[in-house]
Amino acid sequence: MEWILEESWREKLKDEMDEPYYRNLVEKVREEYENKTCYPPEDKIFNALNLCPFDKVKVVIMGQDPYFNPGQAMGLSFSVPEGVQLPPSLKTLYRALGINLNGINQPSGDLTRWAEQGVLLLNTVLTVREKQANSHRKYKWRLFTDAVIKALDAEREHIVFMLWGRIAQRKERFIRTDNGRHMVLKAIHPSPAVRRKGEWNGKEHFTCCNKYLNEHGIATIDWMVVSEQVDE
Repeated sequence: MEWILEESWREKLKDEMDEPYYRNLVEKVREEYENKTCYPPEDKIFNALNLCPFDKVKVVIMGQDPYFNPGQAMGLSFSVPEGVQLPPSLKTLYRALGINLNGINQPSGDLTRWAEQGVLLLNTVLTVREKQANSHRKYKWRLFTDAVIKALDAEREHIVFMLWGRIAQRKERFIRTDNGRHMVLKAIHPSPAVRRKGEWNGKEHFTCCNKYLNEHGIATIDWMVVSEQVDE
């Protein structure tokens, strides 16, 4: 199966995709998909980039690697398809937003409508073997996602980068924040451990993000859209 990549991103990353490591990555990952169960589905590997073209990006939320349980990963960090039970990390985000998780009608875990507003929901590693976290980290996806961040930093301004956890925060070195060029917001990863330690320390990121966007004349993000009924 060909991995379809949105035109604007293909143009920005064309040199990266000619690099030997990337060609080797594609070969190895395709072999994995042929012989093992891997996630997300192959046609969703570049879902984050395909839903959020280069010039539309307002916010980047960095994840780690895709969910490794059946039916969860959909190529968007922290997101699961409509109707799938919310994973703990996404519940943490929803609690921070004040979205009710105790009612009869549960919010959708599908963050596509965030992506469509300009939120790039990008994992550091874009594929994973079933039940084996970080199993595709060795294929150097990190270099490819580094290139994504570098391109945004170089050619765009006033993007908010939300870096949650040690792995995501490694991208900070590629982001310039001098003179307000971009904003970087950092917190611990919203993992299940957060619930044991208390309130997640990234709770204010959503408000800070919209304040920054508004100050620069950029339309803000409706973070609460996931709590609404999805149209059929």
